Amino acid sequence: MSPNSKRADAVRNAAVLLEAARELAAEVGGDLTLDQVARRAGVGNATLYRHFPTREDLLAAVYADEVTALCDFGTEQLGADDPVAALFAWLDAFVAHVATKRPLALAATEGPDGRRGQRFADWHAAINATATELVERARLRAGVSTSDVLTLACGAALASDPEQARRLVGFLRTGLAD
Repeated sequence: MSPNSKRADAVRNAAVLLEAARELAAEVGGDLTLDQVARRAGVGNATLYRHFPTREDLLAAVYADEVTALCDFGTEQLGADDPVAALFAWLDAFVAHVATKRPLALAATEGPDGRRGQRFADWHAAINATATELVERARLRAGVSTSDVLTLACGAALASDPEQARRLVGFLRTGLAD
């Protein structure tokens, strides 16, 4: 076995731990404990710490998967026939992501000084790059930037629950007047 290859049980344990952490994060947000994750995964604490030495490492791994899924969905939307519908399908997923995953993102990246580090910046850049491709392809009204679209979508996501956020983003597409 090469030094870089992992044993099958180690790969399986990492996947089980991530799934347990994902489930707990959905239930309790970023307040999950490593002991809870190990219990839910059915592994010992030593196994958990071998894979994820710190709580931040575990939360970051879970959130990184969430960002990847969101960006992958955006990439899929780039092939859609209707670029505006594709943008709004992705924005629907984006506001649900922000509304439900924000506590996880903050827990995974908050340093001792309360500041966000490079990992958070990288995730932010990946999401912005995906949004930029979708916005450019949609050819929105002149002067509307990716930043404008994301700021409005984030405002909707932070001001409400996921369903209300989706409804508010629907207003971005249709406008408020009849």
